[in-house]
Amino acid sequence: MSDTLALDGTYRDPLWGVTVVLTPLERELLRSWWVRRLQFVAHAGAAAAVTTQSYSRLEHSLGVLALTAHVAPDDHAARAGALLHDIGHLPLSHTFEGLGGLDHHELGRRRRAKLRPVLDRHGVVPVEPRRPGLMTLDHLDSYARSARVRGRPVDPAELLAGCSWVDGAVTCSPATARVLSDLVVDEAWSQSSPANVVATGLVRNWSAAVVDGPGIHSMTDDEFWVLLLTHPATGAQVAEFRRDPGAWTVVGHPAPGAVLHRTTRLYVDPPEVLGRPWQIAGELPPVPAERWIARR
Repeated sequence: MSDTLALDGTYRDPLWGVTVVLTPLERELLRSWWVRRLQFVAHAGAAAAVTTQSYSRLEHSLGVLALTAHVAPDDHAARAGALLHDIGHLPLSHTFEGLGGLDHHELGRRRRAKLRPVLDRHGVVPVEPRRPGLMTLDHLDSYARSARVRGRPVDPAELLAGCSWVDGAVTCSPATARVLSDLVVDEAWSQSSPANVVATGLVRNWSAAVVDGPGIHSMTDDEFWVLLLTHPATGAQVAEFRRDPGAWTVVGHPAPGAVLHRTTRLYVDPPEVLGRPWQIAGELPPVPAERWIARR
């Protein structure tokens, strides 16, 4: 089944078409709050409010589990790592990462420590195999899932047939690498689009007013929206944004009341082909970049 509860002990990922027979540990982790919470955290963060990227961090995590189970079915440490790799995410994912010193990697380590009794009982230490600077299964799922919901043609079965997983990196044929390169470039431009910049920039700006509040990092998206809507410093503007996000636009210069949004990095890790990183082809948005968001 493709329900995220996997009540019958299996999960069929609707993107990859892979059916995973869950281990007892994976079934128990799916019932833990730190994993279940991801169903209420949008993978695209604030951009989910203005784009079709409304799927959750749990859907993505289950997709990474499906990929891991497909390429390494007996690697239980990697499978557990796939399911747990995003549990440190803040509400709205990366939207206000770094504000108030919040870091989802550190939060993830703390939350995995809270799950230690469950992991110890099953004798599994989760790992996230990766090779710095190269595409991982995490990236592969993100690029393909994002492309699919944006209506970009992508054949998951073809990608699976053309890829393997070597020492933590996605390794593929030149033909598949060209497809993945297109997805990487497309994703970079999507994240730099006016709609994405408006939503992310505004919500990040409003988040600065509440980021020091208790328990912010463990909230779900809906709880965080309620906080923003009810806070005296942000409530009126947040309510207006939710009713009419088109009231704001990206402008090329400072303006009265405008909000500055900075893009400092892009996720452009390439796959490996014949032992070397594949050169991503195509023009990418400039980084670092500064854009201003103002009312129309």
